[in-house]
Amino acid sequence: MVKIAAPVERALAHRRETGGAGGPHARPLASGAGWSVADVVCACGPDDRPFEERHAHYSIAIVAAGLFRYRTAHHAALMTPGSLMVGAIGHSYECGHEHGAGDRCIAFWYDAERFERLAADAGIRGRPSAAGRVPPRREVAPIVARAAAGVTGADAVGWEELGIELAVRTLTLMQGAAHAPAAPPARTLARVAAIARAIDEEPSAPFDLAGMARDAGVSPYHFLRTFERATGVTPHQYLVRARLREAARRLATGRAKMLDVALDCGFGDVSNFNHAFRREFGVNPRGWTR
Repeated sequence: MVKIAAPVERALAHRRETGGAGGPHARPLASGAGWSVADVVCACGPDDRPFEERHAHYSIAIVAAGLFRYRTAHHAALMTPGSLMVGAIGHSYECGHEHGAGDRCIAFWYDAERFERLAADAGIRGRPSAAGRVPPRREVAPIVARAAAGVTGADAVGWEELGIELAVRTLTLMQGAAHAPAAPPARTLARVAAIARAIDEEPSAPFDLAGMARDAGVSPYHFLRTFERATGVTPHQYLVRARLREAARRLATGRAKMLDVALDCGFGDVSNFNHAFRREFGVNPRGWTR
């Protein structure tokens, strides 16, 4: 199966060969009345200066690969695979890649009328103004996995239906979310980003809290607090969800054996894999494959 990060690697290689710019490139996937979705690959890196942009639409971007910093007037966060970047129409923002080169997002855009109607359906009164990050959460994990399967060609996806589910679920989560804590200092954030990137590149590797803390140069207690503060989830949650996303992508082809997927993705036995998969996606691996 094609790696979810393969287009990022190709974009970075092309940039190195040609010396061209590293901005985002959007490949349209589908569109309809008041909505659209695109596969957005960015080849920016640490040497590129962040610049301010403005959301022309309401947007929810699923981070599929890579990581970057997202900053608005009232919020700053580290965007990692499985998280959602939420933008409000007319709001300014900037993205920075000082912690690594390249990313891939599946970006849904909504016009004001459609998004405000979805917000009303979600029970939110008034004009929605939410912007910021939704960390990798169990509530959106099935949507993230289905979008990843669709964008890699592993499965046919009803993009309009997925966009509706994504908007309503995201608005509901953001309405009930507590105020996000301030981002950790830049040096600490760089250490967390390096560990997160290592997990995303090889989620089946034998990571443990003590080893990750040692690599980050801090105590396990301090690393645990800092990682959760930066990413919105604990290191263990981040690792398990990275493994489960990879498993879901592989199972979506319908050709992979469940035992092979479980072991290759870092789960010690099928029983543990089944339990974790059902808890995350609401269905067992066989049901997901069907």
